[in-house]
Amino acid sequence: MIYPFIMNIDDTDRRILAILQRQADLSLEEIGGLVHLSRNAVWRRIKLMEEAGVIRARVALLDPEALGLGLTVFLMVRTSDHRPDWLERFAKATRDMPEILGAYRMTGDLDYLIRARVADVKAYDALYQRLIRRVELSDVSASFVMEELKDTTALPL
Repeated sequence: MIYPFIMNIDDTDRRILAILQRQADLSLEEIGGLVHLSRNAVWRRIKLMEEAGVIRARVALLDPEALGLGLTVFLMVRTSDHRPDWLERFAKATRDMPEILGAYRMTGDLDYLIRARVADVKAYDALYQRLIRRVELSDVSASFVMEELKDTTALPL
């Protein structure tokens, strides 16, 4: 993203961001009370951080287990094709599959790492089959998460 301007984030902005990362549904009055600012001052700061791209979105975090998506899987992908058109097809395939939550180009022995959420191993296999039909891969291995020790969207401020 190209930011309209670079903004200096002060301690008050960091406190507002920390609050929003934990509970984005608080009212401006509640946030203001926590950071000792008026409702309007909080609104102005949040608006500036949105315009600067510091705040990308405000979303609801859903419980995957409650939605029948109890299995997290990491796919380690290697490819022998590093042409731009291959990467474009791979990126589009990962963006088009809602089970894929993250896809990353890596350094080292691994070319790409994919994080996905599915119902079970059978659903993983269906995802895998759809992926390999869309783009050629040299090697794919998967690891299934046995226990989530930490999973957060909150950035360290």
